Amino acid sequence: MARVSFQLSVAIASTLQEIIRSGLFGATFILRARCIALAHLGENYSNISSQVGLSAKTISQWVRRFVASLSAFGHVEKEGVKAQLMRSVVDCLRDAPRSGAPKTFGPAQVASIISIACEDPNASNRPVTTWTAREIAKETVLRRIVDTISTSQVQRFLNDVQLRPQDNKGWCFTTEKDQELFNLQAQSVCDAYLDAPRLLAEEDICTVSVDEMTSLQANEKRAPTKRAIPGHCGKEECQYTRHGTICLTGNWDVVRGQFLLPTIEETRNNKDFSLHIKRLIQTDIAKGWVFVVDNLNTHCGEPLVRMVAEHLGISGDGLGEVAKGGVLKDMASRRAFLSDTSHLVRFVYIPKHSSWLNQIEAVFRMINRRVMRCGSFTSKEELMDKLRTFTKYFNETIAKPMKWTFTGRPTEKEAVESPKTWREMWPFRHLKTILQKPEGTSGF
Repeated sequence: MARVSFQLSVAIASTLQEIIRSGLFGATFILRARCIALAHLGENYSNISSQVGLSAKTISQWVRRFVASLSAFGHVEKEGVKAQLMRSVVDCLRDAPRSGAPKTFGPAQVASIISIACEDPNASNRPVTTWTAREIAKETVLRRIVDTISTSQVQRFLNDVQLRPQDNKGWCFTTEKDQELFNLQAQSVCDAYLDAPRLLAEEDICTVSVDEMTSLQANEKRAPTKRAIPGHCGKEECQYTRHGTICLTGNWDVVRGQFLLPTIEETRNNKDFSLHIKRLIQTDIAKGWVFVVDNLNTHCGEPLVRMVAEHLGISGDGLGEVAKGGVLKDMASRRAFLSDTSHLVRFVYIPKHSSWLNQIEAVFRMINRRVMRCGSFTSKEELMDKLRTFTKYFNETIAKPMKWTFTGRPTEKEAVESPKTWREMWPFRHLKTILQKPEGTSGF
């Protein structure tokens, strides 16, 4: 019987030795680990057989199984988690999966059950928005797909295909009807992000993502929140007293990964936004500015246009009048002026209803999760102080530049699959390409 020659990394070899020496694993696992360790040292199967008491054929089988899993072990080893490597090695020393009892439900029945879970419950006259496993089981019997089936069996079928009907994620889709315009605007945003490091390094132009968090409620819980303790989750009072709302306007430095000079006020209008931008560009952070903003009318209002023109040394007399003519005539003309690439202060507008292209939205989600969600504030002033404190803490401990990989163009994404162990490849054991075996050897 041909002996398989193979090499083991230090981590994998030490994992095998740990299994052999440990008393936590059964005798079967230790025997198989010894076989592999001895084969790695160059022992032939006959000598190993006399030492461990297993047949040469059995030893050959377990060595080949282990060798077939080395790529998977190497992938796990790169993660740097020793316990994960141990679990993977131990799993490969287990017996091969067995077929078990004959299946009660055929493939067509299983597919029909999964299909029901993907339907809208209202189509089955059920006044709910999501299915439960119990309802799917009853609907399956009602449609005479099966005579009877338990809730737990339905849940197992759903788990097998990783289907959870009760789980939903928010999904935002652009309302821009002109696909060519959307592609052009999305491309300009992506180019602004990708070109930001060069602009900062070569021209001292800072790229900033700007937006507002509106209607932040200063709500005070009517009873203190009880913190979580071992065995018990935290308890939060659901009744609260309202103390008003405020607005946070933030700036996210795309290159440096910092939250710059937030404005926290009770109002949000054209003048407020213009003053917010003015306060930022008057600092010595950079000589020029690129602002990525959404299509809100305050982001191209008259006060903003006049402020930018003044900063650039452009006379206000030639700007025209709102609703009459000139740069100030309408939103389109004002936006075109603010987007002029020759200006040291310019704005890049994302497509309609495409907030996912604005990096600062990710920062706002963290503020909502870490400050607002479980917060209790006795006044608007306290909420403002908490937000200012958090933004400072965020910059010092959490903030870092975002890895922007979207280019705005269709891209080919490599399908990189992690290598599989012999047990994971077991359903495909009859395919010759799964494992290259030495001549004269059998399958797994």
